[in-house]
Amino acid sequence: MSAEGLMSKEQTSSGEFVRQEDEFRGDILPDDAESGRYHLYVSLACPWAHRTLIFRKLLGLEETISASVVDPIRDNRGWRFGKGNGFQPDPINGFSYLSEAYMATNPSFTGRVTVPVLWDKKKKAIVNNSEDDICYIFQRRFAAADAMDYFPQGLAQEQAELSEFIYKRVNNGVYKAGFATTQAAYEKAVSSLFEALEIIEDRLSRQKFLLGNEIVETDWRLFCTLLRFDPVYFGHFKCNLKRIVDYPNMQRFLKELCLYPGIIETVNMDHIKRHYYMTHEDINPTKIVPIGPLPDIETLGSRGT
Repeated sequence: MSAEGLMSKEQTSSGEFVRQEDEFRGDILPDDAESGRYHLYVSLACPWAHRTLIFRKLLGLEETISASVVDPIRDNRGWRFGKGNGFQPDPINGFSYLSEAYMATNPSFTGRVTVPVLWDKKKKAIVNNSEDDICYIFQRRFAAADAMDYFPQGLAQEQAELSEFIYKRVNNGVYKAGFATTQAAYEKAVSSLFEALEIIEDRLSRQKFLLGNEIVETDWRLFCTLLRFDPVYFGHFKCNLKRIVDYPNMQRFLKELCLYPGIIETVNMDHIKRHYYMTHEDINPTKIVPIGPLPDIETLGSRGT
């Protein structure tokens, strides 16, 4: 079975991709927010995991929460450790596959193993595998009192509504197009995606960031998809009505967030492109990784190119 075949349980009879729910949604109580106790498992390719790595960087938690990176090539056994050049086996538990963390936490788990994963070293179990929760936990449980608040209380309702819109129509929208198995499901997904992008482009024509002049968590969730759009989703997922570079306001937004202190260090375009083009065999059976397009961020010092 190909890695893409693992997603067959998430496709309807009409060919639509319906993403599985996150399995672990635990919180960390204030008394348990101990430095060094938790470990973050991520893929540099995955946009969901990338957002948690960004938050770890933005909030200065690199010494507080350790992290390790899985190999970008996922096979039928899921995300793996220690296979690629420069990779080491899982430093925390000696796992060969991330699925071992899932089974250690819930031996009856039968779903698809996903990243990110926040692991409790003391309890030897997964705390949470939802990127939304993990970013919020980092902010509310671990960030210093004077750290920038990416979940401002005064914008809570508007931010929640916009985040949900971006998740459904853009973040997950590209996957609904890419993993559609019928023409009708594909066209429906692409139409919804590009309608949403036009709305966001108009919004960014009137203000610097999504909710005004200050960056919030919602900006970073959009960033992680826009970053991958032209190099991957445009061609690989057939989201090809327009590129992000064709939207001047979103392109400006993307470049500005790339230049935000520390962010470019979390970007690895090599992992991103190799993961998508070499893992989804049903979409790209030759596993050829295209040379282009070369996004502008590569001129800003992105590593892994």
